[in-house]
Amino acid sequence: MVTIRNIKTILTAPRGIDLVVVKVETSEPGLYGLGCATFTQRWAAVATAVEEYMKPLLVGRCVNDIEDIWQTAMGSSYWRNGPVLNNAISGVDEALWDIKGKMAGMPVYDLLGGKCREAVSVYRHTDGATPEEVEENVRRYMEDGYRYLRCQMGTYGGQMGKGKQRVISPENSKPGAYYDPNQYCAGVVKLFSHLRDKLGYEVELLHDIHERLTPAQAIGLAKKLEPYQLFFLEDALSPEQMGWFSHFRNQTAVPLAMGELFNNPIEWNELISKRLIDYIRVHVSQIGGLTPARKLAALCENFGVRTAWHGPGDLSPVGVVAQLHLDLAIPNFGIQEFSGFSPEEEEVFPGCPQVRNGYLYANDKPGFGIDIDEKKAAMYPCSYREPGWLLARTTDGTAVRP
Repeated sequence: MVTIRNIKTILTAPRGIDLVVVKVETSEPGLYGLGCATFTQRWAAVATAVEEYMKPLLVGRCVNDIEDIWQTAMGSSYWRNGPVLNNAISGVDEALWDIKGKMAGMPVYDLLGGKCREAVSVYRHTDGATPEEVEENVRRYMEDGYRYLRCQMGTYGGQMGKGKQRVISPENSKPGAYYDPNQYCAGVVKLFSHLRDKLGYEVELLHDIHERLTPAQAIGLAKKLEPYQLFFLEDALSPEQMGWFSHFRNQTAVPLAMGELFNNPIEWNELISKRLIDYIRVHVSQIGGLTPARKLAALCENFGVRTAWHGPGDLSPVGVVAQLHLDLAIPNFGIQEFSGFSPEEEEVFPGCPQVRNGYLYANDKPGFGIDIDEKKAAMYPCSYREPGWLLARTTDGTAVRP
């Protein structure tokens, strides 16, 4: 019987974004697995949870028992479904799937039932201070073969107090990332009008509200965007406003994507079962790893909801590959968010998947097919970083949750 010999975290920031990778070492010499546990804003807390709680709980257990280990880890703290512990569990869970694939001599996607497609379509992010600048960036990606582009104009909520957006705030207002919801809405409509006029309808365009609007404002914006045929509108509402989605669905035909802040099945069960969204967008490590994500995909399949897993820069290449293997194996895959890899990341993580003509391809190596160079990872230490864009405020200085 092969057992867990050691569990450790590898903390690294090769792109200037703090990543947490979990390495599960086994009683079999040279056999180990990697998993993503990246909660970049609280990376040290996740590392502590792995080292101080997951490790003593799980060392000595059989690596084959992925489901039992997941259930045990989730229940062991009594309090559950929080981002720190979910990410800690995810790191172990994904590493065990990597090990199982290596032991079987098969890629993880084969363990999940085999490929439904040879590669997965990805979308990239485009931004700019003006519609013309966004158009230029969209065209650049189109030249590289990408057919799905998420378009923003000045990050989330508009220009964030910069550029042409003018934010007038009270005297002595606290520092923060200020934005004007009304100016933002007007700018988004102008942006997509320009893009469709210049690019036509052969390219798929997406937009992320990032919970920056009230429910009424978000519904109004969606209705105004209908003529521009978005592939989907992302995170229109905050998790605290799920009750509004039935109104949202009744008001607009724009496809809706939701879920990157979700931690708990209670947050998505009703949205899916009542068919109130079109795409589920959870961050896979945020919900506990590959084990719950494959169950969530199966639930979505029953109700006609497709997947669009969260794939930002604060997702390690190990996390990207874990999502990719699941994307390949499920019938209701929709689209995969992808932020690319820096040259430094590709050095630290040999085996990163490759993009060709807008499709992301996995290699056929056993497990996830990706590794980590720990010496190179140590060259890029994690450190506290001021989360400036997360310190959002509306025009009068009120702090709001992004």
